[in-house]
Amino acid sequence: MENEMVPPEIKGKNTDLESCVEAATVEEAVSIYKMASERMLNLSCWHKLCGPASAEFALMDEKGEPIDGPAKRGDHLRIDIPGPGTATGGGYDWVRVEFIEEISNPAKDEESCGMKVRAASAPGEEQKNTAHFFKSDATSSFIVHRIQKKVTASYHGRNEIPNTSTGNTADNIRNTMVAMGAIAGFSEVQWSTLAKGFLK
Repeated sequence: MENEMVPPEIKGKNTDLESCVEAATVEEAVSIYKMASERMLNLSCWHKLCGPASAEFALMDEKGEPIDGPAKRGDHLRIDIPGPGTATGGGYDWVRVEFIEEISNPAKDEESCGMKVRAASAPGEEQKNTAHFFKSDATSSFIVHRIQKKVTASYHGRNEIPNTSTGNTADNIRNTMVAMGAIAGFSEVQWSTLAKGFLK
């Protein structure tokens, strides 16, 4: 799955994080896998899993209206990072759900569920300017994988480059600062905590 779900690293920063649990039985592992997959696609619970100092996440449709239920391809994810937001994104950072796939291989007692999101413009934005601190080349992939009694939740960031071409000087400065913090490793704490939260 990772060849399709995780794009190649071409430029910028890349990040790979994972958390694993070994269940006592296959049945317990299947239960953990299902719970973790549901949490991964239920973005409204991410803030709780990451902790109070983390970003807040909300799932939106193409018009920017809130959505209940699991994420699906084409949905937008509104990210409220602590601190000032951008004019380009209406005070938020935005990504779009680009790919979701679930694979099962009964012969190997193996299954995976993954979601890839990409830095994007705010829904309904006519100019289509990327409203994220990284350029639109940047993707984040979340994968939950089970093989027999082992369940793994992983995060993969690719092609992370500061978005400094928004046409708004204040946004460019803000994006540089936030991106540099992420590149320095501050975002890795959040994604590592989230991966662990999927499995607990």
